[in-house]
Amino acid sequence: MVIHIRRREFISLLGGAAAWPLSANAQQATMPIIGIIGFFGPISQNEELVPGFRQGLKEAGFIEGENVSILYRPAGNEIDRLLALADDLARRRVAVIVAFGYPATFAAKAATTTIPIVFVVAEDPVRLDLVASLPRPGGNLTGVNFFGGELAAKRLELLHELVPAAARVAVLVDPANATTTETTLRDLEPAARAMGLEIQVLNASNGRGINAAFAPFVRDRPDALFVSIGAFFTARRVQLATLSARHMIPMASGNRRITEVGGLMSYGTNLADANRQIGVYAGRILKGAKPADLPVVQSTKFELVINTQTAEMLGLTVPPSLLARADEVIE
Repeated sequence: MVIHIRRREFISLLGGAAAWPLSANAQQATMPIIGIIGFFGPISQNEELVPGFRQGLKEAGFIEGENVSILYRPAGNEIDRLLALADDLARRRVAVIVAFGYPATFAAKAATTTIPIVFVVAEDPVRLDLVASLPRPGGNLTGVNFFGGELAAKRLELLHELVPAAARVAVLVDPANATTTETTLRDLEPAARAMGLEIQVLNASNGRGINAAFAPFVRDRPDALFVSIGAFFTARRVQLATLSARHMIPMASGNRRITEVGGLMSYGTNLADANRQIGVYAGRILKGAKPADLPVVQSTKFELVINTQTAEMLGLTVPPSLLARADEVIE
């Protein structure tokens, strides 16, 4: 009788042990999933996206791997893949889709009208028809407008201050990024006229295009290069910095990462703060908030970054007044 009881206890114990992984799996299955989609390449090459986003999630009470899971769906700089990636996230019925950039946001919007979407875009989301208004987005989308093309005139003004002798400025745009290109040129052309600058628009949508844009500089070099914003140019930042150094051309952009690898200057939104905000919004939605009730946030933090090492290589003296206004100086 004693043996019989112990045998039952043993079987019961085994049964309980077998249930442990099932319980853990069930817990994992109930963990909410955030799907991240963007034009960028592998996340390992885009770590600037992740810390700010995770910080925002943490502020909202969520930590990846503990109480939320994240599916990364980078398009590898291939815009044609975005629709399929967005459809994949919609089929998986993730709790929230986070879209970096307007092409990814359009893809997510086309994939679902019910899953909440949090975006970060450089253009006016009302003009892009993503939301009804900034204070009351309506629908299933909200997010951050970090201002990109709208800062083009200010960026050109800073470049002219840094390179006052410049008269001819080449402007590199990505025609595949049509909305940003339109906004950039719309603001840049009148600003250039007001400063007495002649601009030459160059197009590039791939690495070969960038090489082709720089090729004429061997015999007809502009005084400066203005690089439009966009994930593509950020991804090709080393190529841009190498070519601008080879041709000894001062290069300005809207992304600090281009300046960090050898660009002369950048002026743009503090993207880490914008990414933190979309993390906060994703967390609030996981807690039950509706995108329609979360106003679109417009970035208020901007940063001027100057690479004085590059300036020295180009034989330029950075005005003290500009150094004093810089948020970061790379030496």
